[in-house]
Amino acid sequence: MQANTSTTKKADRSLDNAFASHFAKSMFLTVSAIVLLSFIATRMFTHVDLNLYGYMVGTVVFIGGFFYRFIAWGERPPTKLFIKKGLKLLFRKSTAKTSVDHLAIYNFIWNRGFYRWIQHILIGWGCVLACLVTFPLVFGWMYFTMDENGLYTIVLMGMNLMEVKADGIIAWFSYNALNISATMVIAGVCMALYRRLKNMQARAEQKFIYDFLPLYLLLFISITGLLLTFQNVFLHGWMQPQMSLIHQFSVIVTLIYLPFGKLAHIPFRPMSVLAKNYREHYSAQAMKECKVCGDEFVSVEQSSDIVQVLGVNDIDFNMEDGFNLAELCLPCRRKYRISRFSGFATHQVKVKEANQNAKG
Repeated sequence: MQANTSTTKKADRSLDNAFASHFAKSMFLTVSAIVLLSFIATRMFTHVDLNLYGYMVGTVVFIGGFFYRFIAWGERPPTKLFIKKGLKLLFRKSTAKTSVDHLAIYNFIWNRGFYRWIQHILIGWGCVLACLVTFPLVFGWMYFTMDENGLYTIVLMGMNLMEVKADGIIAWFSYNALNISATMVIAGVCMALYRRLKNMQARAEQKFIYDFLPLYLLLFISITGLLLTFQNVFLHGWMQPQMSLIHQFSVIVTLIYLPFGKLAHIPFRPMSVLAKNYREHYSAQAMKECKVCGDEFVSVEQSSDIVQVLGVNDIDFNMEDGFNLAELCLPCRRKYRISRFSGFATHQVKVKEANQNAKG
């Protein structure tokens, strides 16, 4: 048994030693998997659309940027800890409901107001729909063939999935799926821009590069995508090759930018399910009472994990009063820090500030 274990460990180490870093290993395995799937789906590369080559390159660069940022984020001590414990709790009964709330219906946005919820639904699901259509086409996982009988054959992963009429409802949705997603994104982005320009608090917190540029990129992609259809249907293809290049360039730039800007929270969003499972599971076991006011504010596990992570980072928040600052609830923590500067024991005042999580 010990010999088998040692052999397995040596094999694991030899695999890791074959790569310079976790990033290199993740990129190699992911690109290899994409190439293999494309080889199978395109029937040994016999059905490759070279017009989509630019999108393919942009997607691979996006994957590289995503892995770079995710691994850098995931290697941080607090992130590594909650991901490790969250994965162990992945098969809880509440995981399905949490996934729907966080990834499908955006329940956490609903609490901030109906207007913001609608705009996130439009932008989020518009982008998801566009990705579900674009990426399978780009890598050849799905394509269409047409026989002499006037029927389209939908080919999925190299297998003939179904035949549809060229003028049928399924074909219509297939043609216009990207137009529908573009319309959704345009509506959502316009709502977001209106709020950011009209809401005084939002205006005070916005930065052009971080907050406005991602919206302008999504808007530009959606408008140029709709213009391609408009040129094809109403202008008989006039200037369509030029617009196709402009649209492709905008998509590639956005894909390259995405992992390093505000839009990175889209692929990172599934991690919120792990965080929710972590909080719910350990909160049900035992809650930590604030050392000052006695209110329960986090789980005992989370409180001890915070102290542990602070120790890993050589940050010592052990106070002279015999407790760690992480053992105080947020209001008492703020008042205690004020007391350290003012000399007045504000943390002992039994008054807490009003809730700052206002809607809007």
